[in-house]
Amino acid sequence: VFGWGPEPIWDVAEVVSVAPEPNHQDCVSVVLNVGDEKAPTYSIPGQYCQVKECIDDAKPAFLAVASPPSEDSNQWEFLIKRTENNGWICDAAVGTKLDVSQILGQGFQMKENFEGFKFDFPTQQVLMFAAGSGIAPIRAAIESGQLKIGKGRGARLYYGCRSFNEMAYADRFQQWEQLGVQVVPVLSQEAELAQPFRGGYVQTALEEDGVPVPRNCGALICGMKGMAEGVTELLKKSGMFEGRILTNF
Repeated sequence: VFGWGPEPIWDVAEVVSVAPEPNHQDCVSVVLNVGDEKAPTYSIPGQYCQVKECIDDAKPAFLAVASPPSEDSNQWEFLIKRTENNGWICDAAVGTKLDVSQILGQGFQMKENFEGFKFDFPTQQVLMFAAGSGIAPIRAAIESGQLKIGKGRGARLYYGCRSFNEMAYADRFQQWEQLGVQVVPVLSQEAELAQPFRGGYVQTALEEDGVPVPRNCGALICGMKGMAEGVTELLKKSGMFEGRILTNF
C-alpha cells in the first residue's frame, strides 16, 4: 500500500497493550508508547510509520496509525491483520521493545484540499471509503475532528468487508454516527442482510447511491487496489475534483 519513502530513523518504543479486535477474527489492536518527543510528530490522519523487531536485518511492517493525532498522548495505536510472519508484534508481550521509525507520508491532506476556495466552495460533503484493515486511518480521520463534520458539512463512510466477522471497529459505528458520519457497511459474502448493511462491494454501493453535488464533495480512500481504483474512477466520472480525492499513500 505504501511507498518506501525516506530512510527510516529508528527509535525504541514499548508495547503498552495487545488485544484481539473484538469485531475482526484475524486482527489485533496494538498500542505502542513511542515517547513524548515522537508522539506529536504524528499530526495528520493517514500518516504511517515502520515498526520492526530490535534486531539487525529485521523486516519492518508498514503501519498506518489508527488512533487520531493527540498532543496529550505518547501512544500510537495500530490495527494489524495477523499473518504467518507477524507474530513478533501480534503476540508481543506488554513491555516488549520494538523499533519505530519517524512518522511518514503526508496523510490525508484535508485542510489543504477541503477548506477554502482552492477548487470551488469549501467541501460540504465528505465521502469515505475503506476495505478491510484500511479502516484504520479512516478511523483516525473521523475521530480527529479534522474533518470538521457538522456546521454545514456531512459525511458518509462506505466500509467493505467479506463478512460480519471481519468488520473491525463495528463497536465504534454508533460513536461515529454521533459525530455526524453516516456509516454504510457493505458485506460481499453474507447472504441475508438487514439495514443498514448492504451486499456486494463498496464501489457498487457508491454507484447505486451516486455522488451528491460532486463539485462540493471530497473523498478519503484506503483499502485494496481494486476498490480504490474503482471508487476513484466513479468519483472522477461524477465530476468530483480529482484534487479532492485523497488517499494516504
